[in-house]
Amino acid sequence: MFKFESIIEYLPYLFQGIGVTLTLAVSASIFGSLLGFIFAMLMRKKRWYSRVIKEIVDFFRGTPVIFQLAFFYLALPQVLTFFKPSSWFAAIFIFSINSAAYMSEIIRAGIDNIDKGQIEAAYSLGISKKDITIHIIGYQAVRNILPALMNEFITLIKETSVVSTIGLADLMRRQQLIYTSTYRYFEPLLLVGIIYYVINKILSRLGTRLERKLNHVRS
Repeated sequence: MFKFESIIEYLPYLFQGIGVTLTLAVSASIFGSLLGFIFAMLMRKKRWYSRVIKEIVDFFRGTPVIFQLAFFYLALPQVLTFFKPSSWFAAIFIFSINSAAYMSEIIRAGIDNIDKGQIEAAYSLGISKKDITIHIIGYQAVRNILPALMNEFITLIKETSVVSTIGLADLMRRQQLIYTSTYRYFEPLLLVGIIYYVINKILSRLGTRLERKLNHVRS
């Protein structure tokens, strides 16, 4: 039978994990978006480093995030003895680059949808390449990909649950610690599932409303 009374005293501790999860997801989303934009712009250039960045993107898109996290936090310090990242640093670093790998492709698609005539007109008017990149390409690309950005943020919130494997006290980790004290799996896991569902449901609705407003403005 259900025994929710056995975990009531742990609810404040569990709910604090929401802040950890959202902080990690927001940080990775911000850094990932900025880095993804840089990746997208550099990969468009026919230079040697564009190939290097493409390989980095392919690696982070082609391997599980839990492998990336474990390798960076657990494996590397065994080889590089001077390198001992904190669980917070490891989580934000890996999720930022992982997000950047996916965001770079989304941003590239957003840039490709920009009318090339606007860019050519800006060049003909003598506008600097920096201003074109920021005010024309960057601004319109962000507008084109805002719905995709929200979807990536929702994905990040769900994927960050693997940070429990390196001891970061997010929702899943706190649920595990509650189990060790109460020997109850069902109730804390159910609450964690409901929390994830509610957060992502709210974000999904916000994303839908945002997309409708953007479509209305374009029309």
